[in-house]
Amino acid sequence: MKLISWNVNGIRSILGKGFMDYLEAEQPDVICLQEVKAREEQVPQTFEGYEVFWNAATKPGYSGTAILTRKKPLSVFNGIGRAEHDNEGRVISADMGDFFLVNVYTPNSKRELTRLDYRTREWTPAFIDHLVALEKTKPVIFCGDLNVAHHEIDLARPKDNTHNAGFTLQERKAFDLTLAAGFVDTFRHFEPRGGRYTWWSYQSGARERNIGWRIDYFCASSKLTPKLQSAFIHDHIPGSDHCPVGLVLGA
Repeated sequence: MKLISWNVNGIRSILGKGFMDYLEAEQPDVICLQEVKAREEQVPQTFEGYEVFWNAATKPGYSGTAILTRKKPLSVFNGIGRAEHDNEGRVISADMGDFFLVNVYTPNSKRELTRLDYRTREWTPAFIDHLVALEKTKPVIFCGDLNVAHHEIDLARPKDNTHNAGFTLQERKAFDLTLAAGFVDTFRHFEPRGGRYTWWSYQSGARERNIGWRIDYFCASSKLTPKLQSAFIHDHIPGSDHCPVGLVLGA
């Protein structure tokens, strides 16, 4: 089973930048999208062979997530059950039968760290509670733009970014807590070396020079480790400031 996640930075924009070609070439069983920036009725494109589930933000043109899946889930539900966190369209959870799949677009702490406390002290504990509650029933895979580079090898210039959003000690510790709830960073499970990134600034030719950050992930319940076949980063795929990441599961 091939699963892909991609922060598309606007679904309507990326449809004109090769998204359908990528979907046709990769033929994933499921693709999870973040930052779709649209409601379902604003996207006239049909995705043949896929059922599509949307969670749009209340604010127009902002945030939002979607799941495209070939296999119809047993159930799909939006949000994490906390009204104070669920108006930005950041989470969709799908019961895929053998596991829950959670598509998440984690809040950014913002340039001046104005959302750091919210993100680490409110959002993260609530999201962990959501994962743990699901895990009591069956294993969980969560994926998406988590807006954090976990370790120094996960960004090109760690020393320059110690106090910047996405690499603060608070955010990294929050991700430690998330993994400590019983999850494996699947890419790191297969690849211990650095130099592979999933996001690049649009400024100063950062992508061409590979001055990037790895902030997009697939994480899986530890009990699923024997089923992990491979994890990948498709950093050659343009169209967004993020690139697709993926996971292949065995039977």
